[in-house]
Amino acid sequence: MNLDSADAVSIAVAVREGKVKVVEVTQAALHRIAARDHELNCFTTVTADAALADAQKIDHEVAQGKNPGLLAGVPFAVKNLFDIAGITTVAGAKINAENSPATQDATAVARLKQAGGILVGALNMDEYAYGFVTENFHYGATHNPHDLNRVAGGSSGGSAAAVASGLVPLTLGSDTNGSIRVPAALCGVFGLKPTYGRLSRAGVALFSSSFDHIGPFARSVRDIATVFDVLQGEDERDPVCTRRPPVETRHGTSLQNIDGMRIAIAGDYFRKGANTEALAAVQKVADALHVSEYISIPEAHRARAAAFVITACEGANLHLEKLRQRPQDFDPATRDRFVAGALIPNHWYMQAQRFRSWFRDRVREIFQKVDVIIAPTTPIPAPLIGQQTMILDGEEILVRPHLGLFTQPLSFIGLPVLSVPIQRTNALPLGVQLIAAPYHEALILQVASVLETKGIISASVVS
Repeated sequence: MNLDSADAVSIAVAVREGKVKVVEVTQAALHRIAARDHELNCFTTVTADAALADAQKIDHEVAQGKNPGLLAGVPFAVKNLFDIAGITTVAGAKINAENSPATQDATAVARLKQAGGILVGALNMDEYAYGFVTENFHYGATHNPHDLNRVAGGSSGGSAAAVASGLVPLTLGSDTNGSIRVPAALCGVFGLKPTYGRLSRAGVALFSSSFDHIGPFARSVRDIATVFDVLQGEDERDPVCTRRPPVETRHGTSLQNIDGMRIAIAGDYFRKGANTEALAAVQKVADALHVSEYISIPEAHRARAAAFVITACEGANLHLEKLRQRPQDFDPATRDRFVAGALIPNHWYMQAQRFRSWFRDRVREIFQKVDVIIAPTTPIPAPLIGQQTMILDGEEILVRPHLGLFTQPLSFIGLPVLSVPIQRTNALPLGVQLIAAPYHEALILQVASVLETKGIISASVVS
């Protein structure tokens, strides 16, 4: 087995069958990180000693004939806003580095470990998850593995780049307005934002509580589906984690049947802001699925504007005391956005929440007619690090806020979305969003599996 390119499920199968030792798998991952991360800047902390100790435990379990779990021996890493016992949770911020280490793992981290995963470290991100580029003022920029001069996307840039560079086959990130999907698209990997409340956020530093989701990055649909299964389940530590029972497990079942599924392309707003490459990526998916119907998501531009208002207000309120006491210790760009959020009138916030309810009802009506919607993930491929503006529809606009042009209206009402990497030869990666109604992740996984089998989508790994 080539440990530099093997996906998560393949590693776990080999471990359970005794074909490879977990210590060997873990050492290989740590070697890759030591050899390559100095140019990528994905990791802010590497937990080598703990990882090797956990690997030895699982090897012992396998030797005793025990089942070590669905993710037996799979190296994984998490965005540095997930609590890791014994490690300080910095959430990309200088101020948080002064905090005491976490006393227990985040629920998601604990569940991956219980399934046999081997945690190897914490990953770089935009400060307080407020950004789409992972050009962190304090910890440096994460570089896109496909072109080190370009951004990895954000705010979960370290998570996407670590998978795309082959450092680890699996990572976790968080998504408020697109922070899983944008970096997944720009780095050419799979990134799942599940239904709001579907996965526990306990032990995760929040940015905007009414928006925040967690989810996985991986190199295959099978890996995404398996990890999603492992992460599901109610959690009393997270008040918004729904008590809805998990759907049937998918890692052991066929994902190939989409006969009769109603699929449509998002038009209007989701076409006007995309460049020709992004539109071509959507068309490639549509052609493969034999889809030609367009649907309009009404007032998507207002949904994005309302999302800006709500996240800015909630984020500013969360950090208001630190903004007053230590403004100099923030990333200047983050600080300015939080200050602006703090100045937004309360009635704007309330109006945005009222519109949110209206918009949710309109989209619910759409999903009475279709099962899955496809749309671009980002309007362009990865911009250069430090690039301030881009041209869309003949207009010069700012890069940072507009990378989330097509992701924000969907986060606004907590829809499940999978960003899938489009197969592109000798070109920077791009992603397409597969969107479903709440709790219908299985539908988008089925569509993704068909596209993967046809060779339309596949992860672009630079190992």
